[in-house]
Amino acid sequence: MNIKFFTISSLVLFVFTLSAAQIIAQVANNKQSIKTESLQKDAQFSSVAYDELLKVKKKLTTDSYSSLYKKVIQEADTALLKGTYSVMQKTQTPASGDKHDYYSIGPYWWPDPAKPDGLPWIRKDGKVNPLTREGSTDFETKQKMFNSTESLALAYFFSNKKQYATKALELIQVWFVNEDTKMNPNLNFAQGVPGENAGRGIGIIEFADVTKVLTAIEILELNQQMDAKTSQALRKWFTDYAYWLQTSENGVFEKNTKNNHGTHYDTQLIEILLFLNKTAEAKQILEAVKTERIAKQIQSNGAQPLELARTKALSYSTMNLRGFTELAVLGKKLGVDLWNYKAANGASIINAFEFLKPYAKGEKKWDYKQIADEEKAIKNLKELFAMAGSEFNKEEYCQIGRDKKVSLHSLLHECN
Repeated sequence: MNIKFFTISSLVLFVFTLSAAQIIAQVANNKQSIKTESLQKDAQFSSVAYDELLKVKKKLTTDSYSSLYKKVIQEADTALLKGTYSVMQKTQTPASGDKHDYYSIGPYWWPDPAKPDGLPWIRKDGKVNPLTREGSTDFETKQKMFNSTESLALAYFFSNKKQYATKALELIQVWFVNEDTKMNPNLNFAQGVPGENAGRGIGIIEFADVTKVLTAIEILELNQQMDAKTSQALRKWFTDYAYWLQTSENGVFEKNTKNNHGTHYDTQLIEILLFLNKTAEAKQILEAVKTERIAKQIQSNGAQPLELARTKALSYSTMNLRGFTELAVLGKKLGVDLWNYKAANGASIINAFEFLKPYAKGEKKWDYKQIADEEKAIKNLKELFAMAGSEFNKEEYCQIGRDKKVSLHSLLHECN
């Protein structure tokens, strides 16, 4: 009921059916609804298109969305039953001696069998060492936190059930805000190599999906499910982290890498800058993507040579192209057309898609190295075509992605 139509006669009628407390609650809810609707008119999220989320919300019962919606709810319900996540939960301590510092080990590094103590570890590209993915580090804990927070926030947005928002807020506060459990705003000790170094710039890629948390924060704030103190603390944290990304030795190193690490450094930093309303700075980085990333990482035929050189070339080509696609989506928001950009050497994002298209369609078998996970890589590639088809209105790409398995992300980038 809209409060402006709450007449005296209707109030008298309601007295017979509602208690005084219920009437007060009804009035409060109406006021809250009006306030939320007013805010939503001008809503703008850093990465996800808010108006598209609203369109999806209206279609949740249709065949193309219902199974995806159920999956979001299932994941959120599971998250409700779990605890919280913190960098303090790891069993190892980084070289700083402070468990508040994020810590992980490079996934492709193994103890050297020729050395009594195994040090320094040696690299086996594409072969993940299970020791780097267990509770001794922060990597898996971070993944659970990011994924759970996103699922809970989306479940709240689509269902309006407050328990999801409450849990998402708790996860965010424990990881970023609470003094006893929060992470320090740096990745000084990410992807270290035992016996070699305490942390490396390439570890920054482990926060490439931080947009999941940023979107969750924005959903909670828009719907008044986050207190002002928490909002302020989060902006302080991300301001400090963005500064670290741009000025630290590890951050500068990652910025200057020429493969997928450089691409995902840009996506991460731009999304954070947009979250902090630093649009001019974000736009400047997007403009540089044309000559510093596209022209240097993609050939005229669409091949990505630095990714094709890897032992899991399909996985890395897809991952890097996802980063470029995310940059193109961000560019669309800020008036920087990366999708249609063609470098002087003929390189373009579209050409990269065209290079991978016959593999996604099953017309060609992957003829570069892929030592593991080829089926998963093809699935991820099809999902990427669906995302690009949705964002840039390419029906052919949507068609390629339509036979993909259910994925949480496809609810955000679903082809019509």
